[in-house]
Amino acid sequence: MDKGLAVVLTAFAGGLIAMQAPINSTLGRSVGSLPAASISFAIGLAALVAITLLAGGGFGRVGEAGNLSWYYLSGGVLGAVYVTTALIAVRTLGAGGVTAATIAGQLSLSVALDRIGVLGLDQRELTVSRVVGVALLGVGTLLIVRG
Repeated sequence: MDKGLAVVLTAFAGGLIAMQAPINSTLGRSVGSLPAASISFAIGLAALVAITLLAGGGFGRVGEAGNLSWYYLSGGVLGAVYVTTALIAVRTLGAGGVTAATIAGQLSLSVALDRIGVLGLDQRELTVSRVVGVALLGVGTLLIVRG
């Protein structure tokens, strides 16, 4: 995939995440936080199954997942923690605050994971510009949250 297209598509998907917390929070006010997260994941699962079937890939290799280390299967749990936390926190922080804190957490840990080179990632140097970028994002997050 072209790098520019990848950035545009990822930014678009990131924008959708900004909508996810308030949508799930409203659902949570109706049915409760944990049921709302469960409903969100059930609908997401149904969408992914439909996309997989429509794309023609099928589920033929899904059994190979059992050969992986446990932590490569933890993505759904990590997503559940995020969705549940975000749908609760959005009432306090607002969509902007939740999104800013989410991005700050993602970027901080991502830079550390790149430096260590774990979870199948190539090791990348921790440069001054990366550290400054993370610090500026932290400052931006504080400014948005304190509003």
